[in-house]
Amino acid sequence: MLTREEIEQSIQQALIKVHQDAMNAAKRAHDTATSSESVAENKYDTFGLEASYLAHGQSVRVAECQADITAFEQLFTLLKHRALNECDSRKPKLIAVGHLVELVDAEDIVSLLFMGPSAGGLKIELAKRNFMLITPQSPIGEKLMSREVNDEVSINVGGNLHHYEIVGIY
Repeated sequence: MLTREEIEQSIQQALIKVHQDAMNAAKRAHDTATSSESVAENKYDTFGLEASYLAHGQSVRVAECQADITAFEQLFTLLKHRALNECDSRKPKLIAVGHLVELVDAEDIVSLLFMGPSAGGLKIELAKRNFMLITPQSPIGEKLMSREVNDEVSINVGGNLHHYEIVGIY
């Protein structure tokens, strides 16, 4: 199984890459919006205005990416602190933010999901295994919160009902 440190590092690296990609896109959009070629030639020429809207949207995306990085840094700090103070491992583990959840469906296909504070939908590859970040606000996140191993959940995705069994919480 993947170690906690490997999972945290892979999430941080993926978030940094997404942030860098967003910064590059914002820079390109800003350069386009401020280019001399973006100056309106007549009152119907909206290229410059559209480019400035795009630049603004890309800047907002950069800020969202930075907020994701900060949220995960805070989560990982909290998890390290909690691990140092954890004393009773006999209690059943309930799914919460910060857990990697292993699900299996009716066809025995295994899925790994990391319950995070943000950046839901981001797919991460680590040691030839893939896992996806989900949030408690997502449909599957809502179904999984406070569940335990051997619980079953059903999720409606695109009009199709999918059934899963929780086989691991790490």
